[in-house]
Amino acid sequence: MSRVSPRGRMLTLAIPVLAALALTACAPRPAAPVAPAAPAAGGAAAAPTSAPAAPAAGGVTELTIITVNNPDMKTMQGFTGKFEASHPNIKLKWVVLPENELRSRVTTDVASGTGSFDVVTVGTYEVPIWAKNGWIVSVDDLMKNNPSNTQANYDVGDLIKPIRLGLSYNNALYALPFYGESSMTFYNKKMFKDAGIVMPAEPTWDQIREFACKLHHPDQKQYGIALRGLPGWGELFAPLTTAINSFGGKWFDDKWTPQVDSKEWHDAVSFYVKLLQDCGVPGAAGNGFSESLTAMSQGQAAMWIDATVAAGFLTDPKQSKIVNDVGFVMAPYANTKKGYHWLWAWSLAIPKTSAHQKEALEFITWATSKDYIALVGTTNGWNTAPPGTRTSTYQNPDYQKAAPFAAVTLQSIQTADPTDATRDKVPYVGVQFVGIPEFQGIGTDVSKEISAAIAGKQSVDDALKKGQDIATKAMKDAGYIK
Repeated sequence: MSRVSPRGRMLTLAIPVLAALALTACAPRPAAPVAPAAPAAGGAAAAPTSAPAAPAAGGVTELTIITVNNPDMKTMQGFTGKFEASHPNIKLKWVVLPENELRSRVTTDVASGTGSFDVVTVGTYEVPIWAKNGWIVSVDDLMKNNPSNTQANYDVGDLIKPIRLGLSYNNALYALPFYGESSMTFYNKKMFKDAGIVMPAEPTWDQIREFACKLHHPDQKQYGIALRGLPGWGELFAPLTTAINSFGGKWFDDKWTPQVDSKEWHDAVSFYVKLLQDCGVPGAAGNGFSESLTAMSQGQAAMWIDATVAAGFLTDPKQSKIVNDVGFVMAPYANTKKGYHWLWAWSLAIPKTSAHQKEALEFITWATSKDYIALVGTTNGWNTAPPGTRTSTYQNPDYQKAAPFAAVTLQSIQTADPTDATRDKVPYVGVQFVGIPEFQGIGTDVSKEISAAIAGKQSVDDALKKGQDIATKAMKDAGYIK
């Protein structure tokens, strides 16, 4: 889709806006044991290998990798010994940060050309913007020009198409996905069975409300539904934007005029707020992904609509009390089946400023390969394998057996379309976000107003009026509208 560019603001806005972020659209992965330096007894897969990098002056090339401190990335860090053993001329140096700190640090470094990192962890939102800015290099070009530095049998065609396209710019791949996700509905099968309720495979929002309120028994510390209410463009607005999409709403019209105070927004936000107030987990305005996950996994919530990646946690007996009782169906929709489940991927990219791009290519193709997924699956258990990136993972009988959520996850990812996520035509790309730099600031500021409405501190009408003013001012300042 064509898009009007802001007037010279992309670079200057990105740094302060990202530095102010709280949380993003992705969700932390469920906890998994950190991989040991050597395979666990019992026959783990051999470590993935590729042709080792040519020695730098001094014999060893040190790659500095900055990543987020979620369990999947910690597992990757735990396999450092495996990688270095098969690539003796490369040494890995890790910088692991909380998500908000990661975004600020990476964006400042890459945008300013400081060049502190050889591999950076980025999401689906950033990749096209950063590629356009020239901050990261084309992985396609690196692979083509450096075949000996690419993981053997990498198979780009095996990457799930929507994930691959979400990490592309001008038909070129600029990052490789470490794990991918959409959103789905989790429900407690025992609670449903005891109440005589049957969950449909594709529920509507009206059905979700009906079920939630029937199963809401706060006197028994059983609540109808867990949903995010914590401010943040990637917290509250991850699920809420998908609801707005399915109610027929959109962030901007085809001329970039904000639509926050539209009827569709009012209908969707009023529904969401009232659902949480009437039948939701207490303190919803302060609940994000982690708090909602806890409520669901501990058997306190009858339903939860959130990231597919959480399924691995909910089926892990070490961390969940509902392993045998959790069910999985598609995310709910309202008036339209467009944009009602999101698309996201945590990915590895190589900054243009890296002096070790060939060696960085060896690492990112190793860490996102089929061999690496097999290494994690056979070492730590297949339900902990990085999900949502490769078609072959979902064809693997071992993964299918260990992951009862696999089919719904794959269906959700494959049917999420960031280029066609709203009922009406729009000038932007994205499901749960809008693919422009200004969205992070707009989304976070508007989310604060809606979170205040969830908390009962103001009406939905007042929240949306303030939100419209926030979005309008930001878009005028950026030069999208006059």
